[in-house]
Amino acid sequence: MLRLEQLTYHPPATPAAIVSGVSLELAPQQLGVIYGPSGSGKSTLLELMAGFATPSTGQIRWRDQTLEPEALRQLAGLVFQFPERHFCGHTILEELRLGHPELDRAQIDQALQSVGLDHLDLTTLPHSLSGGQQRRLALAVQLIRKPYLLLLDEPTAGLDWSMRQQIISLLQQLKQNWTLLVVSHDADELAHLADCCWHLNQGHLTLQKQTNPQPMATEANWE
Repeated sequence: MLRLEQLTYHPPATPAAIVSGVSLELAPQQLGVIYGPSGSGKSTLLELMAGFATPSTGQIRWRDQTLEPEALRQLAGLVFQFPERHFCGHTILEELRLGHPELDRAQIDQALQSVGLDHLDLTTLPHSLSGGQQRRLALAVQLIRKPYLLLLDEPTAGLDWSMRQQIISLLQQLKQNWTLLVVSHDADELAHLADCCWHLNQGHLTLQKQTNPQPMATEANWE
């Protein structure tokens, strides 16, 4: 179970808190959607959960553990809105092996198969891929790390209708094995997948939809 308890982020340089008193719960193998306008604090909230920023007050908990940023970076995998800006490898193989030189071919093939890219040549340049394929590769990079929580920032933004539907179908598949939290400016296209839905505006979070949490009995204990 992911829990945010009265999370606030107020950098000294900003006149008001970017995230203010945010609390939420998301059960294992559920998909949560946070939607709101640009500038509402969505991306900042994901960065806090990914351990890329430290909250001013409040706690982030996974099961019974309160996690600091270093532990969150191990727990969560964040896929940025424009992942191609963060690609460093010259080929798909290099991109997947960055930080993981020990990966064997079977592990690489499994990650690519999980996101529907197993048909691609591993020598392909990441920046030569289509927008939808780049989002899928960014997901594969995170899956290689085997996180417990996948965080996605606007995963369908800028894609055409066909590619958006492919990404939505992929999220539905990933939900079978991972806990997912997605932020978007529009919740409509993900509403049918969401177990929980929140509206974020000016840093304040409001619950819009929640199903009964049903943690899977096979959930692994994260330590």
